[in-house]
Amino acid sequence: MGSFRQAGTVVTGHRFPVPLDHDDPDGPRIEVFAREVVASAHAGRDDLPWLLFLQGGPGYGSPRPSGREGWLNRALSDFRVLLLDQRGTGLSTPVTARRVAALGGPAEQARYLTRFRADSIVLDAELIRRELLGDTPWTILGQSYGGFCVNTYLSFAPEGVREALVTGGTPGLAAAAEDVYRRTYPRVAAKNAAFYDRYPGDIDLVRDIARRLAGHDERMPNGRRLTVEGFQSLGLMLGMGDGADRMHYLLEPAFADGGPELSEVFLQQAGALLSHTDAPIHIVLHEAIYGQGSNPTGWAAQRVRDEFPEFAPDPDDRDPLLFTGEMIYPWMVADDPSLAPLREAADLLAEHDDWPALYDPARLRGNDVPVSAAVYHDDMYVDFELSMETVQSVGSARAWVTNEWEHDGLRVSDGQVLDRLLRMSRGEV
Repeated sequence: MGSFRQAGTVVTGHRFPVPLDHDDPDGPRIEVFAREVVASAHAGRDDLPWLLFLQGGPGYGSPRPSGREGWLNRALSDFRVLLLDQRGTGLSTPVTARRVAALGGPAEQARYLTRFRADSIVLDAELIRRELLGDTPWTILGQSYGGFCVNTYLSFAPEGVREALVTGGTPGLAAAAEDVYRRTYPRVAAKNAAFYDRYPGDIDLVRDIARRLAGHDERMPNGRRLTVEGFQSLGLMLGMGDGADRMHYLLEPAFADGGPELSEVFLQQAGALLSHTDAPIHIVLHEAIYGQGSNPTGWAAQRVRDEFPEFAPDPDDRDPLLFTGEMIYPWMVADDPSLAPLREAADLLAEHDDWPALYDPARLRGNDVPVSAAVYHDDMYVDFELSMETVQSVGSARAWVTNEWEHDGLRVSDGQVLDRLLRMSRGEV
């Protein structure tokens, strides 16, 4: 794709052909895209070390840079940065409902989708590293799900890693999906409480919106009906540093048209947040990021929800209506017009009972690659206790525990989180 300049940087796009199935290197191939970013002042340096950035998700492309800003600005002081569009995302060979549906029946679709987890992402990265760096290892930085990928990398290809940095993404190595969600619901309830404490006037507003949705057919611009459960799932944003404020401003114009109907502005904004046309992987493979061995994930978030009746979609309950968080439910596939063609494949993935291991606990115990992890004490998405158990079981790993930042600390800290992790890795703190 050639190179172009932004403010203080030179950006170069790369495309890499990789096997769909790394166990079948001569079989079908897909393409992985990555964007190299280097500070303008360092553009001619061949000795500049590389940093691979692994994005959160799963199912989202890497950040689109705009010059030297945020954490990238800090990274570019020391590194040549590679922003990887993990397979199936961004400009890599895309996973879309239409493309996957064309592969055949639900079984063929599900089989194809099993190739888009962390194990395949890590093997893609190793092929790319060897093409760009030869035998030289690189620094890897994982945000959220990218941190899960970091632990997979250290399990199966530690020779490719010079140092590992993780922010808000240290997984429980043996935690099943139901274990994760059983821990997640109480944390989400706490975020709801904090939201309503900040905006007590929204308790009645949320209830009024839910009552309207329960009794009337309110449609978003794409024609999809907004249900109470769909409305509750907007709570995904509550785990971010500005999540409570964003939720308040989303709700504020709900009845701005002056009648009993929900406003067009509110329905448009809700529709944009609930659509996963651009990231079907995030829905159909989300629970699969916890799949290892012979235990199906089985729509775990839906099953475990029954243990937490306070999250029931009941607009007439006397308590505040609770938003859900990063929980994936079967209706998210069935109700979204852009995902509905994958409904049967998603059910097969939920029943899948032959997932390869994503982590090697024994190898991680003997790890000698320096690992520095930011563990956010109040993280809504990644369980604090599971993260700490993992840090304590991985050789050469250190944790920085903080409640100064939420899950999005890397993005919003203007480089402070990354700087702290780098200084930890270098023994400066």
